[in-house]
Amino acid sequence: MDSSLERLALDALALPASSRAELAHRLLLSLDESHDDDAESLALREALRRSDELDRGAVRPVPMAEAVERLRAGLRR
Repeated sequence: MDSSLERLALDALALPASSRAELAHRLLLSLDESHDDDAESLALREALRRSDELDRGAVRPVPMAEAVERLRAGLRR
């Protein structure tokens, strides 16, 4: 690894976990030639919409175990 890349890696590793995750996500996306910015934008808008519903109390969160059980029950029908 050249010295500038080593320095960049050290700087990146000093970032908080959430920033490292965002950086990793961006780097991985840069390697994916089939990446669809529109699809990512739609997914982000959907996630924000759902988060807003939770914040407003319009929906209630469901524990993962309960969600999985509901899915399994639906598949058994």
